[in-house]
Amino acid sequence: MYHELPTGPDRLDVSNRTLGWVDGLGTVLERVLGPARAHRLGHEDFGTDASGSDAEADVLAAIRERAGELHETLVHDHGVFAVEFVGSTGGGKTRLIEELLDRAPADEEIGAIVGDVAGEDDAKRLREYGIQVENINTGKECHLDPDGVGSAITDFDLQMLDTLYVENVGNMVCPADFPLGASLRVLVVSTTEGDDVVGKHPLLVQSVDAAVINKVDLAAAVGTDLERLRDDIERAAPDLPVFETNAMDGVGIDALRSFLESHRGTGHEHDHAHSHAADGHGHDYLDHPNH
Repeated sequence: MYHELPTGPDRLDVSNRTLGWVDGLGTVLERVLGPARAHRLGHEDFGTDASGSDAEADVLAAIRERAGELHETLVHDHGVFAVEFVGSTGGGKTRLIEELLDRAPADEEIGAIVGDVAGEDDAKRLREYGIQVENINTGKECHLDPDGVGSAITDFDLQMLDTLYVENVGNMVCPADFPLGASLRVLVVSTTEGDDVVGKHPLLVQSVDAAVINKVDLAAAVGTDLERLRDDIERAAPDLPVFETNAMDGVGIDALRSFLESHRGTGHEHDHAHSHAADGHGHDYLDHPNH
């Protein structure tokens, strides 16, 4: 399935990001989104014009188109099951992937793409499992983009790859508007982020196919109300599958893995029409690794 993002009237403005990586759109983005960014930061002298919103819509449409092409290459042309993980830094995305790697069949060919602003600590951890891992440092950008992922997959033998795990940059805002062509997108939040983390970031919740509440064993210690987390997820994305885990001890991982495996090879396209129609959004993504 290829994720398409929410398009309703409640979508947040993403004009505070200069998306110079979109092929052929660099000049337009600098002209339209750059001033918009400055304006939102309080520098009225830059100004904006009515064409800004149209240009932003064109940019987001180009991003979705590129993600769709990436999905075709990975999922339809090569049969790769691609799963993207999004969520804050420290939420446990890397640990969850490690637990999934521990449970993967020996003959499953798995790869991973890891995004971080700087460094490759997470990539090094996953390489310890004997899989191919490509690290993307985004610098000032707080999310991966389809072009970066598209470049990274050229280093894999897609004919041999069964599964690709994509770990996005740790952030609860930026990735919401940037689909990566995965089969599935999974949000990971943790109790250590507080019980208001979901309520503060509904758009990212609306862009995923499942949510994981991690570190449930620490909820009482950090004063997090699990029921509030569950309720906020349900409010943002009704009927979204939710898994509660303690990844350090492997608790809840089997249920998550079963969910992921149930979508392998289905060619499923998540349009969010079934349960999130009221939110006016739909999407699609990628999934699958090996060791």
